[in-house]
Amino acid sequence: MKLIIGIVRPEKANDVLEALYRADVRGLSISRVQGHGGELDRVETYRGTTVKMELAEKVRFEIAVSDGFVEATVQALCQGARTGEVGDGKIFVVPLERAVRIRTGDTDREAVTPLGG
Repeated sequence: MKLIIGIVRPEKANDVLEALYRADVRGLSISRVQGHGGELDRVETYRGTTVKMELAEKVRFEIAVSDGFVEATVQALCQGARTGEVGDGKIFVVPLERAVRIRTGDTDREAVTPLGG
């Protein structure tokens, strides 16, 4: 099992969700985060004052998958998030030691596989 973490532009979140749905990837968490990667520093005007924006708004996807879904999930994240510009985001694939579906008590592979899947 793997935990796949995707950090993407907020405006691409719906495209990523659509791509994940088409790839039959289910069960995910989404949160709004701030971060800084390869983007150049942005300057914005706030109430007439020029402000240097050092942290960019991003959306973080967390998806636990069995090993057979890793590549499809990564490809769906890339397809949905890619604009070709700096700041498209990153994907991290990390080992997942244990998973438990609270309602049923299913563990590991059964816990990250959609019911009926």
